[in-house]
Amino acid sequence: MKRFVIGNWKCNKNIDDARRWFDTFASLYRPTPGVEVAIAPSFICLADLAVHVKELGLHNVSLAAQDISPFPKGGYTGAIAADMVRGLADYVIVGHSERRRYFHETVQDVVNKVHEAVDFGLRPVLCVEPASAMSQLAPLTDIDCEKMIIAYCPVDPLTFRIPESPEKVGEGIGFVAEMHPNRAIVYGGSITPDNAAEYLALTGLSGVMIGAASLKAESFANICNLAGAH
Repeated sequence: MKRFVIGNWKCNKNIDDARRWFDTFASLYRPTPGVEVAIAPSFICLADLAVHVKELGLHNVSLAAQDISPFPKGGYTGAIAADMVRGLADYVIVGHSERRRYFHETVQDVVNKVHEAVDFGLRPVLCVEPASAMSQLAPLTDIDCEKMIIAYCPVDPLTFRIPESPEKVGEGIGFVAEMHPNRAIVYGGSITPDNAAEYLALTGLSGVMIGAASLKAESFANICNLAGAH
């Protein structure tokens, strides 16, 4: 089974910070067949890092956008369309709880973003919450995108930095898998180098999505290397 380790930097790191992070990461990361790594910096860093990652020769390491517009190119001031991200990133995170909560994104907004991503060859990482998973997933059951990754991301671990127990995550994965069988499912919620192995060992889990621990190259590289051992 292919493994995914996705780092979400959120609203952190300028271009210089990001380049230094990748320089450190490149010295610590051990590529492993079957493990795909994606890092989601801010939009302003994508173009520069797309070049820098190639210069570093990092294998199985891609960039992800943290979001895209639910609309195509056009009269949408401030929006970043999927077509603009294509060629800079391979993945895009959609439906993160912070986008739903602070930017009032609706289920339909997220559905539109998934379709925009698919239309322009980006691999969507769809974030869902336990309490709303059914309503968040139901509109996408018929989407023709084998590459879509579902990120099971309970809100409390993101807010309070306390991870959900592996047992409870296992139950959540089972529920998601019933609605979307044969799709890759990752867990996001206070993953650290100290607890990552417990989650990577869960049956049916294809990987992890990491927030705070991805801001330190050493921690993120450690988790990537752990994924290669499972």
